[in-house]
Amino acid sequence: MGSWATGATLTQEISDEALCRRVAARDEAAFDVLVGRYQGRAYRLAWSLLRNAEDARDVSQEAFLRVYRTAGGFRGDARFSTWFYRVLVNLCLDHRRRGRWWQRVLVRDDGRGDAEQALLEQQPAPGAEPGEALGAKQMTARLWAAVERLSPQQRAAIVLHAQEELPTSQIAVVLKCSEATVRVHLHRAVGALRKVVARE
Repeated sequence: MGSWATGATLTQEISDEALCRRVAARDEAAFDVLVGRYQGRAYRLAWSLLRNAEDARDVSQEAFLRVYRTAGGFRGDARFSTWFYRVLVNLCLDHRRRGRWWQRVLVRDDGRGDAEQALLEQQPAPGAEPGEALGAKQMTARLWAAVERLSPQQRAAIVLHAQEELPTSQIAVVLKCSEATVRVHLHRAVGALRKVVARE
């Protein structure tokens, strides 16, 4: 598609999949473009699963390093975004299994300062009363507490569905399970969150 000399215009024309092929050939400029496209989403997704700012930064950076090292293994069967989310979610789940996440939860260091981009975060409408804003914040905190009680697979499914807006088919690829299993995870997760709302 030509050289990188044309800058931003060219980067908008190149698909993620083409960029990944260039990364496999060790094109660092292509890697920089992919990082630029996915850095915010990667951090947001990792934070949603781990609920700790430092851990989210570490794991999302590790996901990009993994992409750089294994880009040659991307066969193009799925979209690049689906492949990347699978790498990232697996790293998050591995991180939680190692126990560090549970230690952080026990001391309640859950990175609330970065919640602006979090799943289910709702801003009050312009001109909302302060009491309404406080109520929305409290509801968000309760919903997050309910999300934290979900199984890792349910939590990943609801975050990918609600925050990343992935269809069931792509979530199934990311989580390496059937679409029917994804629907079960989503049904149970949504049921748990509805109970929180119903108690209001």
